[in-house]
Parts: sequence; structure tokens; C-alpha cells
Amino acid sequence: MPRIERDDLDRELVLPERVTRVVSLVPSLTEAIAHSAPGLLVGATDWCTHPADLDVERLRGTKNPDVRRIAELAPDLVVTNKEENRKLDVERLTAAGVPVWVTLVEDVPSALRSLTRLFTAALGRPEPDWLVRARGQLGGPVPEPVASGVVCVWRDPWMVVGSRNFATDLLARVGVRNVFGEHADRYPKLDLAEITGADLVVLPDEPYVFGAEDGPEAFPGQQVRLVSGRLLTWYGPSLAEAVPRLREQLRLAF
Repeated sequence: MPRIERDDLDRELVLPERVTRVVSLVPSLTEAIAHSAPGLLVGATDWCTHPADLDVERLRGTKNPDVRRIAELAPDLVVTNKEENRKLDVERLTAAGVPVWVTLVEDVPSALRSLTRLFTAALGRPEPDWLVRARGQLGGPVPEPVASGVVCVWRDPWMVVGSRNFATDLLARVGVRNVFGEHADRYPKLDLAEITGADLVVLPDEPYVFGAEDGPEAFPGQQVRLVSGRLLTWYGPSLAEAVPRLREQLRLAF
């Protein structure tokens, strides 16, 4: 029998009693579903790099998915995210009769809630063990910071992580206060000279691929830390290990 559920934006969806065919347009959620419900995915984006052996049809990018082909695949559900995917594509898929589940992630608590609802309400599956472990590590109060940091996500122009986003909150739970965490913009564009005032300059390997030869040279005399972008910005199985691994990569002492 069909069932009615509501996604994170309170949009009503009519879903089959058992969801068996899913397209994910969000790399984090692609990994989460592939890891916890093998065989459920029939399509994903070109940017869905985890797990590395995922063998499903690729449907272009998060901002330009192949809507026609997705509809032809006749999935029971397409999984999207309010920030990563376009409202226009959600509307086009919905108009084609494809149920679209929109997730909303702005910080760690909303990520944990959204993941729980995705599995239990949308997919009708048990809550994964990794999500239970992640909640145990990240669901408590935010600790006092042991350092301040700035997180660069692009260069030319330089962009940093600002307010109202998942990475700022996760960083705080690791023990680092984002010096731009109260900025009016979620991802401010700054001149290089403005990226200052922090104990640490954090350079993740995505979306811009910062590395030992590309990034640290712009910050002479500052403490630069290269970290995994997946640990810092993805909400999926990586959450279960994010705290200890990021603290190690940031070289924080507790």
C-alpha cells in the first residue's frame, strides 16, 4: 500500500510501502545509502565518489542532473539536498511524477535528524549503526574551543566557510572556533589579506583540492593544516570517525 511521508521541507510525498529503487543526487547521501542499504541505488551523480566501487548509472552533476534519464529509470525515490541541488530540478522531477525527498542540513544536529528521517521514514529502513555511533560522539554539548580556525574552500577568488553551515558546527564540536562563524554570508569571498586572525588555516581537499603544493604557500608564517574534506563536510558514515580523525589531522591537544 502507498504511504505518505513528509521530507525535511515538509513537502508531502507518496511512496510505495517498500522503496527498492533510489537515485541520489547528493554525494554524502549516496555513500550513506550505499553503505547501509546495498543494492538500493540505481543512479548517482558523477561527483558521488564514495564508495569507490559503486556501480550505478551516472546522471551528470548535482547542479545539472539528467532529469529525463532519471525519470526513465523510474525510481521510487530521488534523494536531494536544499543546498546542493537546484529547486528547478526538484520541480522538474516532481512534475515528471518522480517522488523527490529534499534534505535540509545546516549544522550537526540537523544532519543527524535528517539522516535518521531519511532512513526510517523515506527508505523504511533501520537506523544504521554508524549513525548511532555518530550521535553518541556529536550529539552532546559543544565543547570549549582549544583553537580558532579559518576554513578555505576555494581560491581565485578565495572563499571561506562562514555562518549557518554544517562545517562550522562540526569544527566547533571538534574543538575549533571558526573565526568567520558569525559572518553574514555562509561562504564569504575574501581578499587573501583578510584571511587572518586564526590559530589555524584549515585547507580541505574539496571542493577545491588543496594540497601540499597548492595552498599552504599563500599563508607564510601561519599554522596550516591539510584535512580531509569528506571528514569536514560530508554527512554520512564518515561522521562516526570525524571527531578523532579531524583532531589528529588538525594536531589538536586535549
